[in-house]
Amino acid sequence: MAGLTVYLLDTNIFLELLLDQDEAASVQALLNTKAPELNISDLAFHSIGIILYHKNAAPLFSDLVRDLFGEGGIPILALNSEDILRVEQVATAFHLDFDDAYQYVVAEKFDLVLVSFDADFDRTDRKRIKPANIQ
Repeated sequence: MAGLTVYLLDTNIFLELLLDQDEAASVQALLNTKAPELNISDLAFHSIGIILYHKNAAPLFSDLVRDLFGEGGIPILALNSEDILRVEQVATAFHLDFDDAYQYVVAEKFDLVLVSFDADFDRTDRKRIKPANIQ
């Protein structure tokens, strides 16, 4: 499948839907139509769990895991210890915090397009795309 674009979804993409925020419909449309091309980092996955547990919404996280990350679902990608040096380089070069630099390096390592509502990625050479802009 030459030319297939594969995406890395940032934490805020899932939270937009789960917390029923302004762009929830565009996120739902993305999840409905692009599922085979979607990925998430282990950091984003765990961050969603932390946030939902903090909001006393543990069942919502369990539902998310069952619906989107179970067998045949959205892959969870991780960096290894050697990649962490690159995270520091990216954070310094683009003035990103740890979680954004981590996302950037995952996207770089696996050659993925970043999908995020976070404008901090616009300072990088990889940029980002919003769910509504994905064809």
